[in-house]
This record gives sequence, C-alpha cells and structure tokens, in this order.
Amino acid sequence: MTTANAAILHPDLTPAQRDCLDALPLTGNHVVSGPPGSGKSLLAAHRAVHLALTGRPTLLLSRSNLLRQLLGDTLAGLAVPRAPVEASTAHLWIYSRFGRDAPRTEDSWFDWPALAHQAADAVGEHDAATPRLVVDEGQDLPPGFYRLARLAAASVTVFADECQRLTETNSTLTEITDALGRSTGRVEIAGNHRNSREIASLAEHFRTGGSSPEIPFRSGTLPMVRQYSGTKDLADDIVGLAARNPRDRIGVITNSLRTAADLMRRLERAGLAHEPQLYSSAASSGRYRDLDLARPGVVLVHRASAKGLDFDTVVIADAESDSATDPTSATLRMAYYVMITRARERLVLGWQGSRLPRHLEGLHGWVRMR
Repeated sequence: MTTANAAILHPDLTPAQRDCLDALPLTGNHVVSGPPGSGKSLLAAHRAVHLALTGRPTLLLSRSNLLRQLLGDTLAGLAVPRAPVEASTAHLWIYSRFGRDAPRTEDSWFDWPALAHQAADAVGEHDAATPRLVVDEGQDLPPGFYRLARLAAASVTVFADECQRLTETNSTLTEITDALGRSTGRVEIAGNHRNSREIASLAEHFRTGGSSPEIPFRSGTLPMVRQYSGTKDLADDIVGLAARNPRDRIGVITNSLRTAADLMRRLERAGLAHEPQLYSSAASSGRYRDLDLARPGVVLVHRASAKGLDFDTVVIADAESDSATDPTSATLRMAYYVMITRARERLVLGWQGSRLPRHLEGLHGWVRMR
C-alpha cells in the first residue's frame, strides 16, 4: 500500500483540498487545521475512507452527536466497497473500548489518566482490531483524550480550528499535537467555500486569535441585525424566511432551551411546507435526537450543538441573552464567530428588548439594522 491517495476517491474536492489529503501519509498521527468553510468535515470523511482502504477498522469521531449524524450522511455519500467507516462520538468509542463503567471523575467527565493506564496495559493484545481514528472538530476534546487515543488507536488524524472552541473541555492545536507525540504531522488547509464575502467579513469582527483567513470572493447580501418585539414576532419572521426560500435549510440557533421550545410550538402551528426539527441533546432517541439535516426546512439547535453544521440561512435568535456579557470576552466573540460562520447565504442576528446588546454595537457597514 502506497501513501499516495487515489484521486478517484475525492473528485468533488477542490485542488487545495485534494493536495491536503495527498500530503497526509496513511500512517502516523496528524493534525489538520483550517478556518470555517475550508471543508474540514468533508476532508475528515474522505480521510477516514482512505484509511479504511488499508483494511484496518476506522472510526470518524466527533464530540457532538448532531455532528456525528451529519458525518454519517457524508460517509454514506462516499460509500466505497471494502472500506467501511463508522461515524461515532468520542463518548461512544470510549464506552465500546472500556465499557459503560469506564472510570469518571467527580465532574462526570472521563478519568483520562485511568483510561490511559488501562490502554497502556492492553497494548498489543488486540492489534488487528485496533482502529484508526479520525476526529472532526477536534478542538472540542481535551488533551487527555488525545493522550488516551495515542495509546488506544493505531493512528489519529485530527481536523480542528482553535478559533472555534465552544466547550469547556477543549484543546489548542499545540496541546493536541503535544498529546499525540513529537512526530505528529501538521497540515493547514486554506480557503472558505461556505460563506459569502459579507458573512465572512462580519465573522472576522468576532474572530479571536490566529491569522486572518482569506475572505471569499463570492458576494451576497449584507447580514441583518433585527429587533423583535417578542417570540411571536421572531417566529413570524422565520415563517416568512421559510416561505420565501422554500428550498433552503434554515438554522435557528438559540442560547435558551426555553426559547427553542417556544419557537418549535409556534412553528409547528404555522403550517410550514416542511416540518420543523428541533435537536435536544437530552433526548436519548426519537424526533428530537435523530434529525434529517439534508432536507429543506427549519432546524432549531442550541449554540452548543451548532459546531460543524452549515445552513443556507442562519437566524441567531436571542442575542439579548448575551447583553450582560463583556463584549470583549473571548468566549463571547468565539461563540459568535462560530454561529455566524454557519451561514452560507443569509444571516439574521435577532434580539429583543429596549436596547441593542453591546456586542452588536459598532457593526455599521457590516450589517443592515432593522
């Protein structure tokens, strides 16, 4: 088996994306970084298929269950005979490897040192079954996970962007690389194939750290900052967006589960052409757990679950929930950077109340105010 990748496996990628894959040997640990819209999730799926062709079990992991569903759909579209790849979450992989009684710490997170000790004791026992791991949105998993993966996996390839860290258990690119070992390869992928120029430019206002990515050439409409009189007004606007853009996937991102539930009830009564969908991480199965992210219509998600997703239109529904937060806060800015870059064509930043939230001030030139 050579380390060159067959171009026939990725005809839908750009030349830069193909070059990125071709630069990754089929052995060893690697970290691939890139900005939003550069195609990291698609590349992760292709990378997993390439590794599966070596004959070793391969898993495509994410921290988010909703992203797992999206990655599973992507893998289904890349089906290659004799190269089965399973999309899973990091949690499910740990349970499958160490059992449901895998040791945890007092904060209910996994006890990474204890798991690493178990993995070290078992090195070589089941070598043929040891999987290759590909991790998407890898910045959302802690360094301890990567120290464990270094011992429990045949190889690890991580796709990440440290400017998109939304979880409390996250890693920088340097921490990921150090945890995987000194020989870990580093590759960067550039370009933004998702956002319009206007949306990407607004996102840059909120970005923290890292070098400035190239702004897309494709132009579109200015993002809108819109004041709503209440949840009914917000729901009516979403209904209008869906009616005017019947083929669009419309992502409504909330910071409040109560707001999401209220919007869902109103949208269900509105007689939309496509039934709205709501994702709840608390649901174990059923309509609020298993979504069809490929079909048109409205999808309501909490901002913590938005990572890795993209929509034709994005409505950030309750920006007023951040009114009391320091507008210079890196955590706040990173959250808006992630949410804004989910939008392909249209973006609405919605708020309620009597005063424009401070973090939405000073955006004239980047947005329309309504």
